[in-house]
Amino acid sequence: MPQPAQLMPVRETVKLTRLGFGAATQGGLFHSVPPEAAEAVFQGAWDAGIRYFDTAPWYGFGSSEQRLGEFLRGKRGYVISSKVGRLLSPDAPVHGSQLDASGQLVFQTPSQLNVVYDYSYDGTLRSIEASLERMGLERIDIAFLHDPDVIGVTTSELMRGAGKALTDLREQGLLSAIGAGMNQWQQPLELAQTGAFDVFLLASRYTLLEQTALPLMQYCHMHQVAVVIGGVYNSGLLTKPSASARYDYAAVPPALLERALALERVCLEFDVPLRAAALHFAAAHPTVASVLVAARSVTQLEDNVTMFQHPIPLALWASLREAGLIDPTTPEVL
Repeated sequence: MPQPAQLMPVRETVKLTRLGFGAATQGGLFHSVPPEAAEAVFQGAWDAGIRYFDTAPWYGFGSSEQRLGEFLRGKRGYVISSKVGRLLSPDAPVHGSQLDASGQLVFQTPSQLNVVYDYSYDGTLRSIEASLERMGLERIDIAFLHDPDVIGVTTSELMRGAGKALTDLREQGLLSAIGAGMNQWQQPLELAQTGAFDVFLLASRYTLLEQTALPLMQYCHMHQVAVVIGGVYNSGLLTKPSASARYDYAAVPPALLERALALERVCLEFDVPLRAAALHFAAAHPTVASVLVAARSVTQLEDNVTMFQHPIPLALWASLREAGLIDPTTPEVL
């Protein structure tokens, strides 16, 4: 059974705790988060043995980086990842991607900065510099290209611009590892095939609910490229399946709701909470170095840690396979 503080290698110089912490919520995702509440959750993660923290300029339009940096300042033995592709400017207008379907800001934050998409070489250097300044830290361990597919940046364009910048920074020793983070697997697979990247952050596409990203996972496993899994609960659907649950931050399609309910029924036969099975399933793939969890409160964080430590009988995975609820090509490591 994996433990939160167990270390897994990305490169020789970078090892991630099996359970990582994603700090988007602490940037005010959908609801404002007071600074003291953010610090309490960070402290809870640290106390649980979590030493891998992921953030981005996009999260709270700088607020997440600032708050996480303040918490980590003076601490040792952690790994931090942030992202490039979205510069922040006080002079830019609100970008449409900053708004939800109702026209409200996705992040409820005191930040007065707005997003400017920039995957150029120079823009990437400016992004890293700005992130370090916001966090007040001397280095970022891992830098991810962040959602270039949102504005249709091609793989070849990335490799001439942001990808080359990250490669150069790694060669100069200013970054320990580089990768890309997206909610789809096709472009990460293209990027993996360039041979330039160490790790990919994949959100929501390799979970207990869906394993559509198996081509990427299999390629990375064959070529010794690490994967970090985010969105392990599919926007909350795998915490408590219901008609009011969300999937990819939108209304859940009926077919996926039925699948989630079927998964839950099998898990309950073995006295295993669905969210525990979701965490263990993602962590079990041999190329997965860490599974990111998020939490709005210390109670939520503690529940994630407890679920990660919950024992899972091997017969559960066999039952899920027999029921056709797990892709049969998923590695037989469960």
